[in-house]
Amino acid sequence: MTCFAGCFSVLLLSCAALAQVPSPSPPPVQVPVTTTSSPDVQQFQKIENSWDDAVNRRDQYGLELVLSPLFLDVSASGDITTRNQQVAYLLTTEDKSLHIEQKVITVRMLGDTAIANGTYVLHHRGSSGQVDEKGVFTHVFERAHNGWLCINSQRTVLREDGGKNKKQSNAELPFHIPIFGRSDKKDTQ
Repeated sequence: MTCFAGCFSVLLLSCAALAQVPSPSPPPVQVPVTTTSSPDVQQFQKIENSWDDAVNRRDQYGLELVLSPLFLDVSASGDITTRNQQVAYLLTTEDKSLHIEQKVITVRMLGDTAIANGTYVLHHRGSSGQVDEKGVFTHVFERAHNGWLCINSQRTVLREDGGKNKKQSNAELPFHIPIFGRSDKKDTQ
């Protein structure tokens, strides 16, 4: 009887040990998220070109075809506007020199959402004359009606120092932290 109990316990322990061994699982499928030169970039460049054309030709319908009714724009100066405000400004502005050029650099596809990043040049009249505002943008698109509509836009102006007031760093590494840098004092021990 003890032999039977011993064999049964060995069998039970080996089954329990096998149950705890993880079964090999297939590796997760890697989906390319960021692209730099792909059909996605080309597709979203066409959308950005439609946006540019609508602004440059003062085309209300063309702009409404690109912007979602839920669209929010955060301008480089921090002003927040909706699609209706964008269309109203486009139709009522007296600035006939208003012109925009946008270039898509990357597109990240996240299901029915896409994030396009790129550069822009906005020609417009400023307080001191004509201005060419250069910057970067992030546009968030949602898939709608077999196409894409922009639901959010964020622009950031690139600062153009031209080398003025730049301090020359004597750091050996690009991310020099003065607190942890070499000391000019010699050890006197």
